[in-house]
Amino acid sequence: MRSSTGMLSILRYTKSLIFGTLITVLLTQTRADEQFTRSANRSGLTVSTHDLTIIVKHTKTFDVLLSEPLEQDVFVRLIKQHETLVELEPNYFTISATSPQNKTISVLGVQPGHLEVTATSVPDESWIVHDLFVRITVANSEPIIYTSIMFGWIYFVAWSISFYPQIIINFKRKSVVGLNFDFISLNIVGFTLYSIFNCGLYWIPAIQDEYASRHPRGLNPVLLNDVVFGLHAMFATGITIVQCFLYERADQRVSRIASCILVAIAIIVVVTLILAAVGVIYWLDFLYYCSYIKLAMIIKYVPQALMNYRRKSTIGWSIGNILLDFTGGMLSMLQMILNAYNYDDWVSIFGSVTKFGIGLFSVLFDVLFILQHYVFYRFVRKALKYIT
Repeated sequence: MRSSTGMLSILRYTKSLIFGTLITVLLTQTRADEQFTRSANRSGLTVSTHDLTIIVKHTKTFDVLLSEPLEQDVFVRLIKQHETLVELEPNYFTISATSPQNKTISVLGVQPGHLEVTATSVPDESWIVHDLFVRITVANSEPIIYTSIMFGWIYFVAWSISFYPQIIINFKRKSVVGLNFDFISLNIVGFTLYSIFNCGLYWIPAIQDEYASRHPRGLNPVLLNDVVFGLHAMFATGITIVQCFLYERADQRVSRIASCILVAIAIIVVVTLILAAVGVIYWLDFLYYCSYIKLAMIIKYVPQALMNYRRKSTIGWSIGNILLDFTGGMLSMLQMILNAYNYDDWVSIFGSVTKFGIGLFSVLFDVLFILQHYVFYRFVRKALKYIT
């Protein structure tokens, strides 16, 4: 009975957390609206595209366009963030106020990497070149770009369907014995916070304004597939929790350690939510705190690994889930390595190891689970199958 009550409390807490947070963010935008409104500055010149991908030794172009009439002739000089990555032709030009014409800029890729091209003007008025910037990516190989995209879609699908082998095995056995409740509890909280982060940045204009203010030329890091994956993962994990109520579970329950962790997370989320609501911190910072907690949820694998070790068995724990998670994790890391080579951006891996390190940590746990299933405890599984 205590097990059912604990799991039910977690499910209710998770549902109320995400919906309550999003409703609160939508209704309480006082400081965000005051401090971060999208710039309404005039912009005399703009460009045909703000993003350009070029292959080394290949050329592409973009146009400088007049978006507002000029009061006098304007001299424009283009500025490269990194001098050696591309060659621009021309580097400078004049836009006539009386007979303005679009200016075509040729960009030659020289070395792989990322850079921004911005501009200065004479007269030196920021509104003239406020919107004149291009983010340029120079790649070694076009086939690697498409390979990276393919890897991205494969690991998206692998991770998305990885939840269902466990659901299916629970349904067939009419039992969740062998599935660790700490793992499920930490999983649902992690994906809930991940969804709060994604939904906030993808759907709430005030938070998007905060992000744009901090990163004026940056792209929103959250895409639709991120939102869909997070919400789907939360839904699939919710189904597994419902199965924990319906099927045989023996004496399994959420441990005291996991309960303490969940309470600590709840306190952090509620406190930062209140601080954001009253304007002490920004809503964007609240979302960042949610994302940090999600990253810490990598510890969710530990209880399941210990449970398998103590039982000397993986019966009840789906290896299909692990194989799909392993596939997704490996392809994710391979994609990062391919991109690092293609754009000469090894700093993204070795300079900031968080994403790669968490991916590697997850894959190592997958390897441990695979060894537990196919090597360490295979005889127990075979013996049970023989007896059955």
